[in-house]
Amino acid sequence: MGSTEEDLSKLNSHHDPASPTQPLLSNPTSSSPIEEPTSIDPQDPDPTQFLQISYNYGPRPFKDLPFLILFALLVLCTFGFGIFCIFNRNTKYGDVSSYTYDSSSSSCVESSSFSLSDPNSVFGFVLLSSSSSGFFKVLIWTLLITLILTAPICFLLLLLLKHYTKQIVYISLPFFVIMPIFFDVYWFVACTVSSSCSDAFPLVYRILLLVFVLLVVGVIMWIFIANWQRIELTVHIIGVASDALSRNLALFLVLPLLTMGLLVYYAPIVVFLVFARLNGKIVARESDGEYTCVWKQDSWVPAYYTLAILTMLWSLTAMVEAQVYLISGTIAQWYFSKDDSAPKRSIRSSLRNAFGPSSGTVCLSGLLICVVRVVRAAVDSARQDAPGIVNLVLRCCVNAFLSAIDFLNKFTINFAAITGEAYCTSARMTYELLRRNLLSAVFVETVSTRLLGGIVFVLSAVYAIVVWAIVKSVNSLGVDSYLVAVFAWLLLIVVLAFFVRVLDNVIDTIYICYAIDRDRGDVHKQDVHEVYVHLPISRSLRSSFPSRTLGV
Repeated sequence: MGSTEEDLSKLNSHHDPASPTQPLLSNPTSSSPIEEPTSIDPQDPDPTQFLQISYNYGPRPFKDLPFLILFALLVLCTFGFGIFCIFNRNTKYGDVSSYTYDSSSSSCVESSSFSLSDPNSVFGFVLLSSSSSGFFKVLIWTLLITLILTAPICFLLLLLLKHYTKQIVYISLPFFVIMPIFFDVYWFVACTVSSSCSDAFPLVYRILLLVFVLLVVGVIMWIFIANWQRIELTVHIIGVASDALSRNLALFLVLPLLTMGLLVYYAPIVVFLVFARLNGKIVARESDGEYTCVWKQDSWVPAYYTLAILTMLWSLTAMVEAQVYLISGTIAQWYFSKDDSAPKRSIRSSLRNAFGPSSGTVCLSGLLICVVRVVRAAVDSARQDAPGIVNLVLRCCVNAFLSAIDFLNKFTINFAAITGEAYCTSARMTYELLRRNLLSAVFVETVSTRLLGGIVFVLSAVYAIVVWAIVKSVNSLGVDSYLVAVFAWLLLIVVLAFFVRVLDNVIDTIYICYAIDRDRGDVHKQDVHEVYVHLPISRSLRSSFPSRTLGV
């Protein structure tokens, strides 16, 4: 996994036994028994009720059914009214230009002098496309080859992170600084040489942009230097998560299939939205004393647009949470197994639980995320429309509320996938589990996400440079070769971002499994404990609990 015993011993040297971050699972230095608390707060939950937390392999009851029923009703209404839109459409929608206003009847009547539109306008896009057929041909082939290469690139990256984590991270770190500086200086020089670019961007703006990027790079360097010890810990965390993910490679087949299933589910809704705008009639409208014939939609069409869009948003967030549930359930079964191999039918059982007994929990979690995203987008859009101190205070309050929801939702779906509990119960039990073991629900190891994102950016940028060099040497596209490289970069970075999201969910799941082990005084994966035990404890909760030491 790229982490050796020498690396772990070196990591241990950074943790003073007297420091607050001393692992609670380390072997006691003396033979003194476990310290018992002198007093127990009657408001605290009974610790014995959580001692049997583990993966629930047995049959699970249905949880959070009201939200599943609400989601099903929303989907049924969307499809029901969508079918009505198809059969109730007005076939004269495309003939608005053939109608003229009749003053005698005060209505719009169809004109007999209607003729087909100019064929030049019909085939204008085709002619336009044919003029750039070479560019589109190269672009399509480049994107197709990139899409084919994403699978081996992800697999290779996973193997490298599993066996050579430290080398990959330390090799990538300098590129986090070199790549932005290279692109910044290259753009500055290229824009200065080009007359059209220099005319569009004066020298002052080019210098400001150059200095701004350099300042951002300086901030990135300072962050890495200030968190250098945490980077060493992150190397081991990424290695452990990559090892767990490599033992459940079938996830990379099931997760894209779920995404494709969501797109298939979206297809009829998009068709319904297209046909919804065909529901209306042709009416006369007065403008400056003249009457024209225009298309007027039925009054219920905007409401259906709102219903369909909200259904699509909720479905999207629910699918994201279902994928998190699937990852958590699969990784948890591997973690609590007696050997390192993945249990048989672990993915099948997780799928059955996600879309069966826990489907209501998944819908509730998706609904909360959907509400947070919609409200946050509305607040951000209102930031420009209503400036002032009142709007600033209101936005701060809303953002604090949304952050509280994000705090509540973190690790909840992971815990629900392990135990099968309802959403609210999972949120409470997760908080109590982490609180009893002095673990933070806010911080797992945020550096890992940033490091993985930086590695993805570097790999995508290197791939884009290679694509640009190949296209430049094979074809004479000129400036369009940069555009082809940009599209290839975007496609690869989207796929690799999906890979990083999966790996982040694995890290979170292992963290919860480690907390369960820690709570029970058990060790299912020794290599996981040797790494996760060095995560910082929650200082805000440390004083509220008596010190205890569990022998491993």
